[in-house]
Amino acid sequence: MKNKRIPPLIILPPLIFLGLAFLFILGIKRENPNNLPSVFINKSAPSITETPLGSFNSVSLDEIKRPNIKLVNFWASWCPPCRAEHPKLLELSEQGVQIIGVNFNDKENNASLYLKESGNPFSSIAFDPSGKTAIDWGVTAPPETFILNSEGLVIFRFAGPLVGSDFKNRFEPVLKDALQD
Repeated sequence: MKNKRIPPLIILPPLIFLGLAFLFILGIKRENPNNLPSVFINKSAPSITETPLGSFNSVSLDEIKRPNIKLVNFWASWCPPCRAEHPKLLELSEQGVQIIGVNFNDKENNASLYLKESGNPFSSIAFDPSGKTAIDWGVTAPPETFILNSEGLVIFRFAGPLVGSDFKNRFEPVLKDALQD
């Protein structure tokens, strides 16, 4: 009786398919990169450029060190998710939450006009057209929001707009806890 061998070219496609399927499943089950904490958690907040956006108040080191809970929000006028979260920022500001804005990789006129038309939720705004401050904070893309405690330490990083279930389930509880302490 003749020994029948299966040609390797017949076995190769199913093996490649199984390997790709495994990698696909592994990719789906990986952690959400937006859940990754900042390297600055429980460390002093990095510096923020003192260059103001147009006629708006500039950010000072004293403001970062002031003994209250504050948010630092990185945004741009050209960013659709930033525009989506803007009403929530206005709401938080009206509730008394101090929000420091850092406008980056934007045009000064566009950013100023956007705030004048849509409302300004920020107590002060830094203008970072080159994105250097954003890089110093480890910001990957707008919007990103950091919660700072009363000692000026970063206690939470949130990548993405402050809307939806991710905001409700991850950001809101941390902010509420920080405000109660």
